[in-house]
Amino acid sequence: MEKKSFKETVGIDISKDVLDVTLHLAKLHHQFSNHLKGFRELLKWIKAHSGYPLEQVLICFEHTGMYSLPLATFLSKNKIAYVMESSLQIKRSLGIARGKNDKIDSRRIAQYAYMRRDSLKIYQLPSASLQKLQELLSLRERLVKQRNGFKSALKSQKQMLTRKNNPLIFSVQEKMIEQLSIQIKAIEKEMKSIIEADPELKSIYKLVISVKGIGFIIGTHLLVNTQCFTRFENARQYACYCGVAPFEHSSGTSIRGKTKVSHYANKKIKSLFDLAARTAIQNDPELKYYYESRVEKGKSKMSVLNAVRNKLVHRVFAVVKRGTPFVPLFRPNVAA
Repeated sequence: MEKKSFKETVGIDISKDVLDVTLHLAKLHHQFSNHLKGFRELLKWIKAHSGYPLEQVLICFEHTGMYSLPLATFLSKNKIAYVMESSLQIKRSLGIARGKNDKIDSRRIAQYAYMRRDSLKIYQLPSASLQKLQELLSLRERLVKQRNGFKSALKSQKQMLTRKNNPLIFSVQEKMIEQLSIQIKAIEKEMKSIIEADPELKSIYKLVISVKGIGFIIGTHLLVNTQCFTRFENARQYACYCGVAPFEHSSGTSIRGKTKVSHYANKKIKSLFDLAARTAIQNDPELKYYYESRVEKGKSKMSVLNAVRNKLVHRVFAVVKRGTPFVPLFRPNVAA
């Protein structure tokens, strides 16, 4: 399919109730409500002032979760080309900036989109099933965080207080932990039902969890943040997104730093891959042999653990691309 050529770009800074919008070449700014009526007025305004048909205009805004979803849904339904980018990506690409407000931010987003209009990837809204999974994952994460907070507080209090003298303090927190655990299980049950009911999700999910170390939670995260493995072109890209891909750090003959990962990453998925790597080392003979042999040769445990995380990412992408479950081929006696 021929790639669209965009002549104008629109930058939008999204808040709860208002859209601050800037046309880059026309240097015009306007505000619209962050509701359906405002979205319709936005398209009329672009048509009237851009000087180009909508097919030649690229809209760009930051990914702000629930605040940006209504606009993204509207644009997708109307088949309008748009890009959702992370705020960090836009900020770093434009260098040092002075001053900040919603109008300035919309202008910078428009500038960012114009500079990269030929290389930006048009955003595809995830399916309804993936959107629901994403909301449930976010809710589960908040409940798990609350439960961990109660567990931590209760553990400290047990060292300092006695149940006999403080029965209410103990019983209330124990009941909260119990209720949160029940709700977390209910959310996980609903997530499993969504995956089972969607043939595409179910098929890809089974391939993903065939890799040892990849369980239900990280498997679901993989479905969501790769958008069923359509958002990233290859395993290397996703490894960079997770912060597990090593990068060389050198320049000329004077700088010879260690190869290291970038600290710009999805910290949540990176922590999940850390747990997955530790599990894989215990249960996968090949990765266990790889880890132990590298450590014996003097490699640091953390660097080898990161290599295992990277291997898991590549294994997952390989099984999805191939369309068949992971098959262990490692033979310890051959490797030895």
